[in-house]
Amino acid sequence: MPWMYLLQCADASYYAGSTWDLAKRLEEHQAGSGSSFTAARRPVELVYATEFERIEDAFAFEKRVQGWSRAKRQALIAGEWDQLPNLARRGFRPKVERPDSSNPEFHWRR
Repeated sequence: MPWMYLLQCADASYYAGSTWDLAKRLEEHQAGSGSSFTAARRPVELVYATEFERIEDAFAFEKRVQGWSRAKRQALIAGEWDQLPNLARRGFRPKVERPDSSNPEFHWRR
């Protein structure tokens, strides 16, 4: 069955992807061959995954989530479904959890 998944990278960024074989794809990301984005931000951690009937649906959801804000992705990961519509409003500025800047591996990009 196809999957859509979210990874949290070492720099606290998120990566959305879709695949037929989730375990194999995670191994590829950890090995640095999954994508250039995650290769430069390893290690990665699987923080969300959902299964679909069709790969087209998994890919469509991946593309949808790629356009979401950090706050909306965090609500998805936390299973806070009721927050998703509020986070979609224009001009809505939620308090976003930021990565720990005391971590020597941390590099926040503005």
